[in-house]
Amino acid sequence: MLKPSTSRQSKMELVYIENLVPEDHLLRKIDKYIDFSFINEICKPYYCADNGRPAIEPEIMFKMLFIGYLYGIRSETRLVEEVKVNLAYRWFLGYGIEDKIPDASVIWQNRIRRFNGTDIPRRIFNEILRQAIENKLVDGKVLYSDSTHLKANANKNRFEEAIVEQESQAYIKELNNSINEDRMAHGKKPLKFEEAPVKPEKEDDEDYFDDDENKKGGGKGGKTKTIKKSTTDPESGFMHREGKPKGFFYLDHRTVDSKNNIITDTYVTPGNVNDVKPYIERLLYQKETFGFNIKTVGLDAGYNTSAICKELHDLNINAAMGKRRGCHQKGKYGKYKYTYIPEWDIYICPERNYLEYVTTDRNGYKEYKCKNDRCEKCPRREMCLSAKQKTKSLRRHVWEDYKDEAYTFTHTEYGKKIYKRRKETIERSFADSKELHGLRYCRMRGLAKVEEQCLLTAAVQNMKKIANILAGKGILQSFLNFILKSQTHRIFGGFVSSLKQRETLLVFLKYLTFDENYGSI
Repeated sequence: MLKPSTSRQSKMELVYIENLVPEDHLLRKIDKYIDFSFINEICKPYYCADNGRPAIEPEIMFKMLFIGYLYGIRSETRLVEEVKVNLAYRWFLGYGIEDKIPDASVIWQNRIRRFNGTDIPRRIFNEILRQAIENKLVDGKVLYSDSTHLKANANKNRFEEAIVEQESQAYIKELNNSINEDRMAHGKKPLKFEEAPVKPEKEDDEDYFDDDENKKGGGKGGKTKTIKKSTTDPESGFMHREGKPKGFFYLDHRTVDSKNNIITDTYVTPGNVNDVKPYIERLLYQKETFGFNIKTVGLDAGYNTSAICKELHDLNINAAMGKRRGCHQKGKYGKYKYTYIPEWDIYICPERNYLEYVTTDRNGYKEYKCKNDRCEKCPRREMCLSAKQKTKSLRRHVWEDYKDEAYTFTHTEYGKKIYKRRKETIERSFADSKELHGLRYCRMRGLAKVEEQCLLTAAVQNMKKIANILAGKGILQSFLNFILKSQTHRIFGGFVSSLKQRETLLVFLKYLTFDENYGSI
């Protein structure tokens, strides 16, 4: 016998929304452990105090955006519809069941009018990070950095060719001084330099950009180059990397802390910008803004350049880096087969012949050649030289000693541990942002709007991490305090007796809850 069905759709009920949201809901944890009151304060200068209609609190508006980024809701129109029917979302925003939800136009009108050209997203991200620092979830000693590509909201087939000026490297003057110092140390005349871009390290560098961009304009050290410029989103960049998709992209350059994988910085550039270009600048920004005492960094092979290694050396920062692939022919000896002797400034080949210093060019490379026709009688000549080559030559950058220093550190026991954790930190952070928070594609067009997307995505990732850690810490602390204050510890007999003292158990508590620097590298 079936129970008669009765419709309750039109039944009036008294509902307490607090009881309808689960106790372990993520938004409950975020609401408990994250303080959002700073949003109204930093947005106050952009609102009129005594004119116009009362505005929706910026805290509520940004909390709506946080919900969208947290649950990967790409459309703001859909976000409003989801908030209308989801009780947890209403509770998080402070709305009741019958309260009217703001229209989606409120969000995008504020973006294009009130907050256009401001640094509000950056300030929100920084404040969330400061809360993580205050809760001792970030120590700023070991940082991991990398970049990931975001597909621009642009058609890859709609573009025009444009001629742009090449920017000089930030270290150009320092490199020129090092070149002349090296030349004079070898008895050579110093060179006269112009303010021109420096060529990339061809022996070690991968081809980061489209082939057309390397061949036209600035391919031979010129001051201009020809690039593909999107007519849909002109601020994006055409990217062509090995193993990566080809088209218009943006790059999200991100840094995470090793202690709890909290994101400490995110910075957006067009897709045709080299990974290493903004790295040192962003590292210094973190030191100055948050007071990090950076001891070690973990980086992939894309950052392994002489300039980066020298900058890190000057900052007294150890670097655990991957090694770049050498650009040599298959079946031929690579550069690693030749041993450099710094005391004599020579290279030794596998046949124990030496390659002597010849000159230092204006791009910062020292050239070494094998003299006295030793290569013609060498039994392994085919392994070193091509059919057209008569003698073997190698190049070494004037700052390559700093690369050797980073290589040595990477192969220490500590350096191996640092580099091994790289994929567990920065790569995991990118994977979460793309799979769970919709960062695979750009929602909007323009560098500033894409940076807003990256900053708010990183902010909600940090919120989630902070809330989950502090919630777990609170549960564990309550449990251990219960053991200490009751007679329950008797059932743990041998365990508690081995600890001997209450203070020892409290140290154990600190280790499990990351209250100090325990467990971090």
